[in-house]
Amino acid sequence: MHYVYILESESNPGRHYVGSTTDVPRRVKEHNDGKSVHTVKFRPWKLVAYVAFEDRDKAFKFERYLKSGSGRAFAKRHF
Repeated sequence: MHYVYILESESNPGRHYVGSTTDVPRRVKEHNDGKSVHTVKFRPWKLVAYVAFEDRDKAFKFERYLKSGSGRAFAKRHF
């Protein structure tokens, strides 16, 4: 399975990060351990939501959508 996940910064509420992975718990731990240059500044992170996909391409397309303007609005309304 491939997952698209949304994290929220606990130190800076309202700051979100969207990513994709095949192992959500491992990836969240990596973000909180400072192994991602994009999220290290706003640690710690908590998992807000994730969506599972069987198809890797669909997961990547959904991740790209959530990173777009309309996708951010969608995520804010529904998550």
